[in-house]
Amino acid sequence: MDLYYEVNGKGHPVVLVTGGADVRNWTFVTSLLAKHYKVVAFDGRGTGKSPSPLEDVNHVEDLLSLLDHLDINQATLIGHSMGGQIATEFALDYPERVSNLVLLAPGLSGFSYSKEFEEKIKAVHEAAPDIDKMVELLISDPSYRVVTGSPHRNLMVQMLRHHMSRMFEWPAVKIILSQPPAIERLGELTAKTLLIIGKEDSPDNLRVANYFRNHSDAQIIEIPDADHMLNLTHPEKLYQQIIGFMKE
Repeated sequence: MDLYYEVNGKGHPVVLVTGGADVRNWTFVTSLLAKHYKVVAFDGRGTGKSPSPLEDVNHVEDLLSLLDHLDINQATLIGHSMGGQIATEFALDYPERVSNLVLLAPGLSGFSYSKEFEEKIKAVHEAAPDIDKMVELLISDPSYRVVTGSPHRNLMVQMLRHHMSRMFEWPAVKIILSQPPAIERLGELTAKTLLIIGKEDSPDNLRVANYFRNHSDAQIIEIPDADHMLNLTHPEKLYQQIIGFMKE
């Protein structure tokens, strides 16, 4: 196994899945969950301390390899942002390996994001290779207004800067997504699912949450005064909701 991972605690395995960040994304959540569970946090390929990809990247298959390496037959998956998209696809492709699915402000493959969102991402890409400018554009988005006004702003900026610098190391590879896209298969989710989102998140991410509400059996919880980085700003509230959900 060439992916970097950390294991804390004992008990039922809980695997934390992130997208454009690294294990620091779970700094405050891990310590809480590790009181009750065996918590695995890892850096996806090309992020954090994991190696850059040498070929097209399949995050779902990487996650499967990690579970096999750790002899984890079945786990609770907790995915944030793009990590939520990966966790959803994994739960659809390998339902027997997922006992519970917890999604924090998740992405969703096949979802039609707004023109405003696409223009924002285009502007970030066009700012390359100026990492400072790229980070500035990202954190200026309203979906980060809570975390940028919190003591955790510097941590988020550090993760974004590191992620951007790592991306410049990547060769010309593609991200392989499961097919059909998850948006067409949400009704097939068999794992008990909880989706948590901050009320101050972007309109697009709130629409994703609403799509889950209307097309799956997921339980949806909205946290007031939280944005896209609720894992940094509201770890205690997340912990209480996740613990309650898993003990039901």
